[in-house]
Amino acid sequence: MEQILMLTEQLVHRLFVELEASGRHVHVTKEQANILFGHPLTPKRPLSQPGQYLANERVTVIGPKGQFENVAVLGPERKEAQVEISLTDGRVLGIDPPVRLSGDVSGTPGATLAGPKGSVTLGQGVLAAQRHIHLTPEDARNFGVKDKQTVKLRTFTARPVIFEDVAVRVSPDFASYVHLDYDEANACGFAKGDLGRILP
Repeated sequence: MEQILMLTEQLVHRLFVELEASGRHVHVTKEQANILFGHPLTPKRPLSQPGQYLANERVTVIGPKGQFENVAVLGPERKEAQVEISLTDGRVLGIDPPVRLSGDVSGTPGATLAGPKGSVTLGQGVLAAQRHIHLTPEDARNFGVKDKQTVKLRTFTARPVIFEDVAVRVSPDFASYVHLDYDEANACGFAKGDLGRILP
């Protein structure tokens, strides 16, 4: 029985990628962390991607029309700040975020971040993350895909959908997961542990 379970798990791993829903969150620089919190970020718990963590610190994200309090901050600190929100979040804030891959902040709108010790106004950095798949090189070979490719993905969820324009990101530093924002996760009826399959 144990062998059957192990073989089943290996087969699932070769055919499917686990889905994750990524809520609104913020990345900041070391300098900005010191302004906002009076100290560098402190880890609360690790995330699925190696070396990444949810910080103890939280911020308020302020836009022209509204704001979100208690927004998660992810570490470690980056070279440039970034605010990742859904398109629905953008309507609340009064911001029209472009759909971009993480890190592609050139020409994006800005926002104000407020922490317990101070605030920072960003000239750019607000985006809606393009849905994407993190893959190890081994898993990328198994699925027959390459870094920077875009693919279709079928979700095995309560409300199955086929997502198009899913970016593939391959690195030995990654763990293999699909990342959807909350708009996309809600649209397909996502629940923790759900799987997706890359379509040929």
